[in-house]
Amino acid sequence: MTARDGSTVLRVDHLTMRFGGLLAVDDLSFEVKRGTITALIGPNGAGKTTVFNCITGFYRPTEGRVAIARGDSSLWQALEALTDSGQRGVVRPHGALFLLERMPDYLVAQQARVARTFQNIRLFAGMTVLENLLVAQHNPLMLASGYTVLGLLGLPPYASAERAALDKARNWLERFGLLDRADDPAGELPYGAQRRLEIARAMCTDPVLLCLDEPAAGLNPRESAELNELLLVIRDECAISMLLIEHDMSVVMNISDHVVVLDYGVKIANGTPDAVRNDPKVIGAYLGVADEEVARVEAEVGL
Repeated sequence: MTARDGSTVLRVDHLTMRFGGLLAVDDLSFEVKRGTITALIGPNGAGKTTVFNCITGFYRPTEGRVAIARGDSSLWQALEALTDSGQRGVVRPHGALFLLERMPDYLVAQQARVARTFQNIRLFAGMTVLENLLVAQHNPLMLASGYTVLGLLGLPPYASAERAALDKARNWLERFGLLDRADDPAGELPYGAQRRLEIARAMCTDPVLLCLDEPAAGLNPRESAELNELLLVIRDECAISMLLIEHDMSVVMNISDHVVVLDYGVKIANGTPDAVRNDPKVIGAYLGVADEEVARVEAEVGL
């Protein structure tokens, strides 16, 4: 399976989320392709974070299906049978298929391998930079320890897994320009470096899908440009599929392969960055005017 072979990694089908009488997401469908960056954008209150919470297991959708596949794309042929079975997923030698709406958040991360960062940085501030990346590898280390004291005894299986975890952590720290701060408390890093560390920590879980919630929030233009380059390298070299929420349109338009636009929980556009940028419905949503008023307002503000 090549990095960008056009196969689907994530399918969101008719996703609906209600909070009492509030319809936060209304019949939303879209796909994320392998090795691509898909941006989910829209004005404040459009429902973007709600969609993220449904994908990552923090919310259980009111209606709809959220499926993810890793490995061979032929697994998608089992989607309808899996849906009818009532099971969470199917695992085969050549990959796995999961229905995320049936899984709690920890299984979405552990089994479906969906990693997430947050708009408000959630590092372990009192731990070192290196320790933050080792914590992300807790599950394989516990497995290697046999869930007993084998880790304390330093027996060969655990020692080998520990070395692999350290090597992976140092590799990502080097990629993100943080290796020289490995022994510093994470809370002492500059804001931009904390953003990079959070993404590095997510990458240590070997995700199939990386969900980034406003990764450029609070960054200056230079830091945003560096983040753009970093995400493109991750996409191209690691064959990682990404789904991001972002208000910084320079980030969205420069790195996204595909853009989905929401307004009041409804998908109003879905396509390439150039197509979405010029869509009257998108312009109207961001300007806060009706579609038929877009041309007049654009002329008035000089767009």
